[in-house]
Amino acid sequence: MSTAPAAARARRARVRMTRAERREQLIDVARALFAERGLEGTSVEEIAAHAGVSKPVVYEHFGGKEGLYAVVVDREVRTLHDAIRTAITTPRATPRALIELGTLALLDYIDDHPNGFRILSRDSSATSPEGSFATILSDIASRVEDLLGDEFTKRGFDPGTAPIYAQMLVGLVALAGQWWMDTREELALPKPVVAAHLVNLAWNGMRNLDPSPSLHGRRRSAD
Repeated sequence: MSTAPAAARARRARVRMTRAERREQLIDVARALFAERGLEGTSVEEIAAHAGVSKPVVYEHFGGKEGLYAVVVDREVRTLHDAIRTAITTPRATPRALIELGTLALLDYIDDHPNGFRILSRDSSATSPEGSFATILSDIASRVEDLLGDEFTKRGFDPGTAPIYAQMLVGLVALAGQWWMDTREELALPKPVVAAHLVNLAWNGMRNLDPSPSLHGRRRSAD
């Protein structure tokens, strides 16, 4: 008697999953594909094929590609947001320590969730504008703004300029983080080294701020 039917049943048994397990598998598969190809470059057929299921299974769980993408983005948003929020609200931490903790939190996320970071930093707003990378950074900058405002007041600086510096600090770390992710294999720069240099520029720059800065050169008229 042929053993083919038995072998087929065995293969099916090995991949049989609960509904929750299948959902998690589809999310993991889709995250990798979305990171590599983007939302538009990924099809339901590819997701199903990589997961070893039929297309209707994907539709059953998520209603389609966009629904699955939204779930992936939402998870990554919450993971990144929670990590940085925890870092920059550490009790009794000094301003420098908060900059260090926030910087490391972002680099840790990039290191631990490279696919998620690629999705967020590239096109996460495609189906979820409120979860875009820019929105996350803006929220973080708002928190940093409060911290800087207090420090500016203590040092006799105008606290009204704190939002500008908050945006610059957060943008500095975020853009450097993207660069590190793209070049770390080539340049072999360890995460602590990158973090130390980022904090060096941010903190020492903040310590030596001119309270009333002005441009030293005259801009030529475009006319």
